[in-house]
Amino acid sequence: MTIPNSTYRLQFRGETTFDRASEMIPSLKNLGISHVYASPIFTATNGSTHGYDVTNANEIDPAIGGRKGFDRFSAKLQRAGLGLILDIVPNHMAASPENAWWSDVLRSGRQSPYAHHFDIDWSRKLTLPQLGKPLEDVLAAGELQLSMDPDDQDLLLTYFDNRFPLSAESAQHVMDETGGEQGQLQAFSADITRMKSLLDAQLWHLIHWKDAARHLTYRRFFEVAGLVGLRMEDERVFEETHRLTFELVRSGQVQGLRIDHIDGLADPKTYLERLREAVGADTFIVVEKILGPDEVLPQDWPVSGTTGYEFISALADLFVASDGLDKIDDAYARVAPDQADYAAGLRKAKQSMVERNFEGEVARLAGLFSSIYPDIQKADVLSALQELLIAFPVYRTYGHHDPLSGVDETVLRTAINDARAKAPPDALDTIDRLLRGDIVSKTAIEFRTRFQQLSGPVMAKAIEDTHFYRYNRLIAVNEVGGEPVATARGVAAFHEQMAERLRHQPCGLSATSTHDTKRGEDARARLYGLSQQPDAWIAGVSRWCSLNAGLRTNLPDGPAPEPNVEWMLYQTLAGIWPDAIEREDRSALMERFAAYAVKAVREAKMRTDWADENAAYEDAVASYAKALLTSDNRAFEKDFVQTLRPFTETGYLISLSQLLIKLTAPGIPDIYQGAEGLDFSMVDPDNRRPIADRHSNVTETPQFAWKDREVALLKQRVIQKALRYRNEHPSLFRKGDYLPLKVSGRRADNLVAFARVLGEEAAITVVPRLVDASDMRADFWDATAISIPAEIDRHLHDLLTGSSSASGDISAARLLADYPLALLVAGG
Repeated sequence: MTIPNSTYRLQFRGETTFDRASEMIPSLKNLGISHVYASPIFTATNGSTHGYDVTNANEIDPAIGGRKGFDRFSAKLQRAGLGLILDIVPNHMAASPENAWWSDVLRSGRQSPYAHHFDIDWSRKLTLPQLGKPLEDVLAAGELQLSMDPDDQDLLLTYFDNRFPLSAESAQHVMDETGGEQGQLQAFSADITRMKSLLDAQLWHLIHWKDAARHLTYRRFFEVAGLVGLRMEDERVFEETHRLTFELVRSGQVQGLRIDHIDGLADPKTYLERLREAVGADTFIVVEKILGPDEVLPQDWPVSGTTGYEFISALADLFVASDGLDKIDDAYARVAPDQADYAAGLRKAKQSMVERNFEGEVARLAGLFSSIYPDIQKADVLSALQELLIAFPVYRTYGHHDPLSGVDETVLRTAINDARAKAPPDALDTIDRLLRGDIVSKTAIEFRTRFQQLSGPVMAKAIEDTHFYRYNRLIAVNEVGGEPVATARGVAAFHEQMAERLRHQPCGLSATSTHDTKRGEDARARLYGLSQQPDAWIAGVSRWCSLNAGLRTNLPDGPAPEPNVEWMLYQTLAGIWPDAIEREDRSALMERFAAYAVKAVREAKMRTDWADENAAYEDAVASYAKALLTSDNRAFEKDFVQTLRPFTETGYLISLSQLLIKLTAPGIPDIYQGAEGLDFSMVDPDNRRPIADRHSNVTETPQFAWKDREVALLKQRVIQKALRYRNEHPSLFRKGDYLPLKVSGRRADNLVAFARVLGEEAAITVVPRLVDASDMRADFWDATAISIPAEIDRHLHDLLTGSSSASGDISAARLLADYPLALLVAGG
């Protein structure tokens, strides 16, 4: 199998076309990257900013260069010796008339050859949640219009920018009445009675978008009604959606695949086995799978690993100070007592998901259950389902036709036991038997499958897209796959996790920033540092809330923003504050920050919501956020900059430490676009902005200084040195042992040291942790040493500085005299 030595994620769309990406190849080659890791490139909806809303899985999107542009890009990659990993989307497609398959379903209903490509409940009329208000109001306003398609002269129903194909019979009826003449079509459209009859004759039913959670008749991607689930368990669907993917792999243009949202599929294991058979043993495959604490990827999946969210969580063990976190916890409980209980808040968030956001999906499960067991009270069934989904400790289990694995049996047993306190016992026990596979029937299998497809979205939307925006204690740890209330367990726990990583997925990706993370890696690193000087941070927030009290707006339901949101905003602002604000485009930063603030409060779903926007509240929060960045808010800015300076410098130190760990620990280092420089981005869409060419041909290790430019250059130099060494010694990092190194002396707890060893080859990583940048004096590391085991008893040299070390124990003071981290190598 072709295993990457490193990956570089590129977000195609917008300014990033194949030709633009081709221009970056020499810089990526110079950086040491082995494989470009591309976001979805297949044709997506017009104006798509991400590519996951695919309309044609067998065409490369003309918007980014089409097949010719791709072929040019591929040829240039191959000439440079770089490989390509492609992100594919088997779970869903765009529910858009731009999607020819979906359009055919709208026109022909169950008679369409694509009717069973999509996961549609055909026991009811297909619902389309496209309306901005109830249908009666839309008709009264005359917003539905008949028109002829200028391209193929088909008759269409239009609603603003939406175009809906009509059934053949009803279209012919309208043509017979109007002759297709525009004036006659307008007169027909204005006749509410005739329009109602026309709508009744369709194979679909238009509904208000706010009714999707209750009345949608197809499986969607999370809460996104614009993305319809695919029935990938059907071999025909599998073959027809992967034709071009297989062609690109077999042609040698693509060497690896990243599988988006594997947990959405009915039967992930069978899908992956079919995929492996189709693309062969040499193709690298990773899956987007969010692992819970202590959860491991199913070992019978034929993949190399995950996309690496769990690696980010492991870093929090190293760079969050547990005693400082306790102080922040106490302060946060005083500021936001209603949100300080994480477990109680998580239950509320999950309860909201099962009762409101996924009401229709839960109701469908209850209906399936009742069709098997009609004698059990429906209210009991609904209650038991809700409580079990709330109690589920991981995203999902993986039973389909087969019995549950031992791991999944334990997960289910834990969830059942936790749900038992509130769930009706008879209904819960029967659900338990269904989920374990004790009941064998078509409906029972469908129930089991749909429960497993639903538990993940409930978990994701409740935690990542709701509770992470309510529980704002230390937002650096509110990260995808993270456990915000877990105690920072320190160096020993980190070493244990890396040893596990080497055992279970030595070739999984190791990420620190992605298109889905809540903030860029360097913003997160800076915010980790708040736990090192909690008193200064807590006192600062108290002063700033007082200084900016006049910026709050008093609304009937309370001040805006409220203390919990202020606490979050100051952390977010700290994470993105530039090194020299006077050189920044304040207005651009202000707009980005205000947009984040509005998204955050909508995601929190406390006083506003995506489904029920509170404009007055959102305007007040956005106004407050912008006012923090105005140049005339001088008292605040002076205090904020002065308070933030030590956190900024400490953040740089953490950034470099986590970078070198990622480059050398078990796993394949994944670099998100632009993160070879400094990445202070916020959550999407902020982290998907076009990137400037940040690559520099750094030929010497830069002088170390606590400034943006110098740290960015040093990040590039560290990446370049480490990746070039990985390229020269690939087996060392894929197969080499992971050896935690003993650190002794008065600063023993402030160093992380480990070795990768394979035969005569060895690489030793030494980085600081829980160290304030101001403490990095010449004598700070005195009386601290790293013990080098006997199997590495030979001459070493530091790749970053070129200095040499004799065999035996190494003095930390000497090793880190000039630079705050070291990468020592031997052999080869």
